[in-house]
Amino acid sequence: MAQQDVRYYLNGMLFELSAGYLRVVATDGHRLAMQTMPSQLQIDAPIQVILPRKGVIELGRLLTGDQENVSVVFGRNHVKAKTQDFTFTSKLVDGKFPDYNRVLPKGGDKHVVGDRQELKQAFSRASILSNEKYRGVRLLLSNGEIRILANNPDQEEAEESVSVDYRGESLEIGFNVSYLVDVLSVLVSDKVKITLHDSNSSALLEASDGKSDALYVVMPMRL
Repeated sequence: MAQQDVRYYLNGMLFELSAGYLRVVATDGHRLAMQTMPSQLQIDAPIQVILPRKGVIELGRLLTGDQENVSVVFGRNHVKAKTQDFTFTSKLVDGKFPDYNRVLPKGGDKHVVGDRQELKQAFSRASILSNEKYRGVRLLLSNGEIRILANNPDQEEAEESVSVDYRGESLEIGFNVSYLVDVLSVLVSDKVKITLHDSNSSALLEASDGKSDALYVVMPMRL
């Protein structure tokens, strides 16, 4: 989620309710996260509401306890969540969320599968010597390997190499390393699948086993 974006509808999370599923989407304009959950909802047409950032964070904090049912009621201007221990109410954001389907990368022909923890550690180590303001790193993709390169205005450089499952054309692409580490920190699978197209297209990250309904999109950087 964005924090203080003038596009106020980005300073929150989209809840999309439809027949058979509940979907939540958040973006700050540079990256996007989407989670889809099966649901028993009986709705004729999809309904979209935006819960503000503070409400999302507070609701997430309240729902970190033991597993239990939560009742969520969406009104015209408010949302109310209720469990056995608490009742939470928040205003909704008055605005229209952008069409997230247009952001999801399509036509990616380069599929990279690697160890999530190994990639996260490599990105974290390389980030130490990245530019403190822009946090950019270059990824050099070749058969069986990703090289991660970082440098900063002090002429300091870092290079990491990680073995991955990839066969195809070489590719060089830049990313904000913090965004990649954030995604790899919340994915729960042992392996991560990264789908790329070219150096100007966004990357799609997801669990490689296909068991998770979470998708993450990260836009590239020009370095």
